[in-house]
Amino acid sequence: MSTMTFGRAITAGLRRAMEVDPKVILMGEDIGKLGGVFRITDGLQKDFGAHRVLDSPLAESGILGTAVGLAYRGYRPVVEIQFDGFIYPAFDQIVCQVAKLHYRTQGAVKMPITIRVPFGGGIGSPEHHSESPEAYFTHTSGLRVVSVSNPQDAYTMIQQAIASDDPVLYFEPKRRYHVKGEVDESADRPAPDVGAAQVVTEGTDVTLVTYGPLVPTARDAAVAASDEDISIEVIDLRSLAPIDYATIEASVRKTGRLVITHEAAQSGGLGAEIAASITERCFDVLEHAPVRITGFDIPYPYSKLEFHHLPDLDRILDGVDRVLRRPNSLSGLTTEGVSS
Repeated sequence: MSTMTFGRAITAGLRRAMEVDPKVILMGEDIGKLGGVFRITDGLQKDFGAHRVLDSPLAESGILGTAVGLAYRGYRPVVEIQFDGFIYPAFDQIVCQVAKLHYRTQGAVKMPITIRVPFGGGIGSPEHHSESPEAYFTHTSGLRVVSVSNPQDAYTMIQQAIASDDPVLYFEPKRRYHVKGEVDESADRPAPDVGAAQVVTEGTDVTLVTYGPLVPTARDAAVAASDEDISIEVIDLRSLAPIDYATIEASVRKTGRLVITHEAAQSGGLGAEIAASITERCFDVLEHAPVRITGFDIPYPYSKLEFHHLPDLDRILDGVDRVLRRPNSLSGLTTEGVSS
């Protein structure tokens, strides 16, 4: 076991994948000599050469188009999208080509492309640099979508994504890059399974589902709620497409209450799909309608307002109060139960 930051864990996972398979090639804007704007690929071009760590033009559509050609030729390209909001020029390539070619060719062509996307807010950057576009891609059949929340998963799941014969969007919460944790690098190369949901905190009163950057916040909420004898079970989705509904359903059948939180806007978000699906599966045991705590339905705000926009400890705990029918921001009641 070794201690490393979230960002270094991704670097280590990329290095391991490149050592094991010479067909793994990295491509992106400034990822070679510079090591990427977040330095995730730092040192990899020096060690593996410019023929395997390629600095691309500033053209996301061209990067993905090149990746499609490489995948046709048997390579496993790993593409870096410099910032979340820069993925839109490549949207057509991803949803119309990358996601469809395996089915269009009746399985004859595989698309083992990994698309790394630093996403989410919390770093003081404006729109196009702090967005959460994951719902666009979870809606697209033929794509796997994952989001990691800790260094161990960052290390393991980047290798799983690269080893998968399916295209994988790998969402990295950029505000967590410097968080440190224990990473086991000694295990055999992980099987190409991009991961089931994981119960990270066990509880009995409320199920709290999240992913990526909000997993640590959700765990903090569970600790804070325990001071009032409220037991929250926190689930880290890890895989956003497909979703491991079995794990969520088992938890909700135990707690009877569901809160979902993510940074992306509420309308059309992943939380809406989870709430609908769990209501269909668990209607008979739900004690309250599922509650969503999300970013607001606005363009991403400038830095002085972003922490009002992002779900935080207080907003998540307010959602917990709502499903428990305790006084909350929507009930108009104080803690004494008197109208405020």
